[in-house]
Amino acid sequence: METITRIHTMRERIAGWRRKNQSVALVPTMGNLHKGHVKLVARAQELADKVIVSAFVNPLQFGPNEDFDKYPRTFEHDTQALTRVNADAMFHPGAFEIYPMGHERSTLVDLPEISGILCGAYRAGHFTGVATVVTKLLNIVRPEVAVFGEKDYQQLVIVRRLVMDLCLPVEIEGVPTVRDHDGLALSSRNRFLSRGERNTAPKLYLALKAAQKRIQDGDTDYAAIQQNGMKTLEAAGFEPQYFAVRQANDLQPPRDSSRELIILVAAMLGKTRLIDNVQVAVVEKR
Repeated sequence: METITRIHTMRERIAGWRRKNQSVALVPTMGNLHKGHVKLVARAQELADKVIVSAFVNPLQFGPNEDFDKYPRTFEHDTQALTRVNADAMFHPGAFEIYPMGHERSTLVDLPEISGILCGAYRAGHFTGVATVVTKLLNIVRPEVAVFGEKDYQQLVIVRRLVMDLCLPVEIEGVPTVRDHDGLALSSRNRFLSRGERNTAPKLYLALKAAQKRIQDGDTDYAAIQQNGMKTLEAAGFEPQYFAVRQANDLQPPRDSSRELIILVAAMLGKTRLIDNVQVAVVEKR
């Protein structure tokens, strides 16, 4: 596996593949790879001849009081992990390569209808940073397909929307969340949990599954379901930020006609922010 740090080198390598009529998939990450990322790479390998994994900790998506400096940088581990799964290249640029004028002065991609809700209400500017760097990566690599995990579901909806709005010729593939044996969604931030917090963390998923069952059983009192989810998490020791039932396609509140829903949650457990979601289909009443 080759590690590439410069945009012009990345484009030269891709041009060589194109001359051989080989298709390209991109898996954007911030590094610190785990089994969930490996699943994304495996799916990308099913969809394209060549797979590029970007590993770039994007300063533009971190707020002033967030953990940019503490975010794990695990280059050697990531290189070994991608070599084991036969990825073709890791794109590992420095910040200057992506933001030559500095990220504070970068042209921005903003989706105000989606970026300011749910996680965006608690992380001002986060999804503008995500949308901007993803647009840059898609323009650098120009893949046929880009693969994202469904754990960061709001991010996935935003990426699909920006691709549509900006007429980018790429397919966006979502891959189901990879979970530990007890249901906790795999995340780079799980390493920050204490042993006691790690034992509590799976209750986030249990709360989602309980809400999912209520909807599957025909309960459409979404306000009550959301309120119950918040109370359940508070009782378990979380500081929930939101527990929301939304339309799966656009993250807007459900309508009477809505059939494909998603239940999303974000909560603090100690100093660690956890997010998760489950999808659910509404059964039409006869």
